Amino acid sequence: MPTAAPGADAFDYVIVGAGAAGSVLAYRLSEDPAVTVCVLEAGPPDRNPWIHVPAGFIRTLFDPSCTWQFRTEPTENTGGRPIATTQGRVLGGSSSINGMIYNRGQPADLDAWAQRGNRGWGYADCLPYYRRSENRIGFGDARVRGRAADGIPVTDMDWLHPISEAFIAGCVGLGIPRNPDYNSGDQAGVGYFQRAILRGRRVSAARAFLKPAMARRNVVVRTSARASRILFEGRRAVGVRYLRARGGPEEEVRARREVIVSAGTVNTARLLQVSGVGPAWLLQRIGVPVVHELRGVGENFRDHYASRFVVRARPGVPTLNELSRGLRLGAEIARWALGRPSILATSPSHVHVFWKSFTGLDAPDLQCVFTPGSYAPGRTYVLDDYPGMTAGAWQHRPESAGWVRARSADVFEDPEIQPNYLSDPLDRRVHLAGMRLVRRLLSTPELAPYVERETMPGPEVQTDDELLDYARRNGTTTYHLIGTARMGPASDPTAVVDDRLRVHGMEGLRVADASIMPGMPSANTCATTLMIAEKAADFLRGREAAPAGEAA
Repeated sequence: MPTAAPGADAFDYVIVGAGAAGSVLAYRLSEDPAVTVCVLEAGPPDRNPWIHVPAGFIRTLFDPSCTWQFRTEPTENTGGRPIATTQGRVLGGSSSINGMIYNRGQPADLDAWAQRGNRGWGYADCLPYYRRSENRIGFGDARVRGRAADGIPVTDMDWLHPISEAFIAGCVGLGIPRNPDYNSGDQAGVGYFQRAILRGRRVSAARAFLKPAMARRNVVVRTSARASRILFEGRRAVGVRYLRARGGPEEEVRARREVIVSAGTVNTARLLQVSGVGPAWLLQRIGVPVVHELRGVGENFRDHYASRFVVRARPGVPTLNELSRGLRLGAEIARWALGRPSILATSPSHVHVFWKSFTGLDAPDLQCVFTPGSYAPGRTYVLDDYPGMTAGAWQHRPESAGWVRARSADVFEDPEIQPNYLSDPLDRRVHLAGMRLVRRLLSTPELAPYVERETMPGPEVQTDDELLDYARRNGTTTYHLIGTARMGPASDPTAVVDDRLRVHGMEGLRVADASIMPGMPSANTCATTLMIAEKAADFLRGREAAPAGEAA
């Protein structure tokens, strides 16, 4: 039995991680005043002003004071490069540093989860939880979209650019319909992204859910508290130990009811492993006694891998590149300060295209993005010094799978992250089709008046081999990490949690974050992570799901 650390205290629930899922859980569980909740967050409070300015993601994404600066293992399919796969380490987690896109994906994503033996996870089952977590401000079918006053606000793009309009017109000219609401359950088409921005400010999960929870007397949030291991009595989780600094003394918090791990796809896997839950061979390698062998912990890792094309624009209509400098930037700052549409209050991607890599498919298998701006080669999110535009594509549901594995029991040492991008032949085929589609979208007659020439990869890159070589040398993550604590029935030897998110073979221990996703959604992952947390909160409270089509 673990010995209590000096100053140990106890709560009903201990939540590890104050990201999208942890913030929702803290808010929902603390609605019951008789319940006490402690949230451990490895990062600081979200006081950095750049977090709250939407365009500030350029400043925060690679700021180690509020991010995990993770990097993948170099592979042949990334041209021998490690890929920076930054995650949020601050109140709000990645919802405080991401691109703010709200994207649920396709109903078939969730129906496939249910078909794998996860009862209650079909689209009709999950829709009430999407609706509960959302406050849709704008057009949307009330049977599908949420208007919850305490949900995360989802707004429409209000800064529109003539080049974006021309791009959309070109897509329509190619037969891709304009879609007024890609979150309606019918994703196919082109249009502007919906995003978590309200009155010019980012609305992270911390701002929408955690801050209101922190105003309650039954919630305690501890920042700069890096979970070092889960404490067990037998196979029951009874608390968490955490560190304020490397080499510092361990502190401890006890959980009377349950420990909920919501630390994100990388850190959830690593914490389970260093706590003795995972593949026995790995635990032996890092010198951790086995509490319970679960082969799937850290496996089944997936991410979206994107390739982007850059076009130099003709002079005349200023792109983001010019608007972000000098007097023009000053004017945009003034517009933002006055609450008017401004480049400071836009998401990194402006236009979406959900479409098919090959004719005959039942539903889109590609996501394409477009922005009337471009970034300098080899310099992440540094805008070019000439007018530009960018479009990119990635495969919705990659088959390539990798892993996350702790290198040691030291949680200050980054784990091994191996996504195996493009290792599956199907992924290479779909990726190529996506690249060719992007090139078509950038070559329409409607966009032609704004196009000077393609600069990346350049018109000389044409064959499949040349395009794949470009993808390997220049492709990037989209920061959509999932799967390392995959949900599935106990009969599945690679599953980590059951369909109520309880860790197989354990008691008092659940996982609720993107790591439990059994398959990649055809979307950015934040909206579905919020849904998972809403559903987990009902499991913990012993509540039955609302009828399909009604708010939970």
